[in-house]
Amino acid sequence: MLLGMRQLKMSVVLVTLTGLTGAVWLFGQERQPRGQGQGQGGRGHRMQAIDLPEPEVKIYTEGKFRYIESNGIPDHEHGEFPTRGNPNAIRPQQNKWRLPLNPVAADEAIPALGGIFGVAINGVPFEPGTAERYQNNRQSNWHYEALTGHLNLGIDENNAHVQPSGMYHYHGLPTGLIHAHGDPEGMSLLGYAADGFPVYSNIGYSVADDSSSELRELKSSYSLKTGTRPVGEDGPGGEYDGRFTQDWEFVEGSGDLDAFNGRFGPTPEYPDGIYHYYVTDSFPYISRKFKGEPDPSFLRRGGGGGGGGRRGGEGRRGGGRGQGGPRPQR
Repeated sequence: MLLGMRQLKMSVVLVTLTGLTGAVWLFGQERQPRGQGQGQGGRGHRMQAIDLPEPEVKIYTEGKFRYIESNGIPDHEHGEFPTRGNPNAIRPQQNKWRLPLNPVAADEAIPALGGIFGVAINGVPFEPGTAERYQNNRQSNWHYEALTGHLNLGIDENNAHVQPSGMYHYHGLPTGLIHAHGDPEGMSLLGYAADGFPVYSNIGYSVADDSSSELRELKSSYSLKTGTRPVGEDGPGGEYDGRFTQDWEFVEGSGDLDAFNGRFGPTPEYPDGIYHYYVTDSFPYISRKFKGEPDPSFLRRGGGGGGGGRRGGEGRRGGGRGQGGPRPQR
């Protein structure tokens, strides 16, 4: 049975299946089409918008796992794509993810590496990082941030946009999802991370282990670094202003949450307590590392795609050899 999920306001099928065997994999990867124009305007190939089918998502359990299948179409209002900064259009997907029903914390943090971090209860994935790198150099370790206001990636009102594959995905607080399935002023279950731990909006209990305490907006514990970035082969120089992922650092105790942007405690769906992540309105927005081992179904396959977990790599995610600003969004 599905644990702790509010009734979806769309065509959703919740079933329990038996007899499924074998690993479940997500095929495809985010990759910039050849010939894509540089800069923020999306001057190259623009996908044609199409009439979209109705949203579909199926959530069920089998054995020790929860499965989420979807066509990736959001069940709430969304931006019109393609748009300035994003030349891609939403396309139906064939998504199938597997998550542990009883997640366990790993011995050490596992970097998300810019791949899919988890999936929302409406079947739309969470993807915190971007493919845009300094000077479009895919060898660079300096990744631009999607939501810090220094780059136009065509983000819509749900803090989401579209990959070249046509996959609509969230980079931050999914406002439409919260209004459709949660409570903007309450503690709302948004979905599950690839390691199986639940993901909530930015509202939580004032006291982590006390479900009778007041609800309030929770803050991350990341802050801008001070000083200037390294220059030359080591970095782009300039003051730390938030445009790059590396501009931020975890400062323990400066906010409500840990380095995973989460904490342990009770939630409405898990009153006895569970580790859970939050999506905050400031960096890191969505966690950049996993508390537990991500399921292999969230790894990208074929052509060296990046993904979550130790077996994932940065992958071939955009960036040519050109100089100047980053390519349009992923």
